[in-house]
Amino acid sequence: MANLVYKRVSTDQQSTARQNLVLDEAGIEDPVVFEEDPGTSSRLHPLQRPKFRELLTYARPGDTVHVSEMFRLVRGTGHILDVLDVLHRDQVALRIHDGAFSAMDLTARHPRTGELLSTVKFMMQTLAAAGELQRDLQRELTYDGLRAAEAKGSKGGRRPAVAADRAGAVRTAYLEGHSIAALARDHGVSRGAIRTAVADLLPEHTAADSGVPAPELPITLDMPGKVADFLRATELDDTERAVLDHGQAVRRGTGYTLRVTAMPALHRQLLNRCQNLDGAGAIPAQRKARREYANRVSSLGQ
Repeated sequence: MANLVYKRVSTDQQSTARQNLVLDEAGIEDPVVFEEDPGTSSRLHPLQRPKFRELLTYARPGDTVHVSEMFRLVRGTGHILDVLDVLHRDQVALRIHDGAFSAMDLTARHPRTGELLSTVKFMMQTLAAAGELQRDLQRELTYDGLRAAEAKGSKGGRRPAVAADRAGAVRTAYLEGHSIAALARDHGVSRGAIRTAVADLLPEHTAADSGVPAPELPITLDMPGKVADFLRATELDDTERAVLDHGQAVRRGTGYTLRVTAMPALHRQLLNRCQNLDGAGAIPAQRKARREYANRVSSLGQ
């Protein structure tokens, strides 16, 4: 009889660390692990997920499926009953090791009819419905928060560029000594928008026109979250660590990027630190993240 372990995370920014801890504490003997690709959504029916289907194909009567928490396997009530029907058909047991379902015998059947016990079915439906209610409330609160922020004048997304009819005033103010930060605040745009409007007036542009090499200036690049997470777990020198610590996290859907300001040479140095993310042992999401950062660093030139 085999012990089949199933793991899943909903986004490629999450890890299975907590699941590993719960399952390790359970002391499962000789586990056979089936782990979904990062970012496998809970909305996808478990019976349609590649690794869980592979698990069912591998399973034999008498085997046990181990999951850290129920929501790693299923969320909706319909999904729960579908999975239990398949496991019962294949004579495979299910063991949940943490959470409300951990104290229940989910495979208990009526001795004569063979149907799932009504009390088990009721408890599963009730707990699953409570989970769905919690997620719905979270979505509603998020929406209300966004509405409240908009009412106060806060808008999401990228800040606008300098309007064509205001570009002249911005350039004049810059020549009079106004800082880029002050102009950005006064006109309600980003510093990058101001720099674009006065690009030919900047010191580095003037130096290039005169034939004198312009000194390197700090450059702000967006570092993918997977690259930032890898670097934080890597041995860095004090300067590299300080650059990451001062980076600004910018949410991108379920993930994030770290907005890092550093000298071009330091960006290239950080890129070299994460070469392992492009190696054979890296997952596709990590390789993609490093390539994105490499493309941004390469745009800085040599």
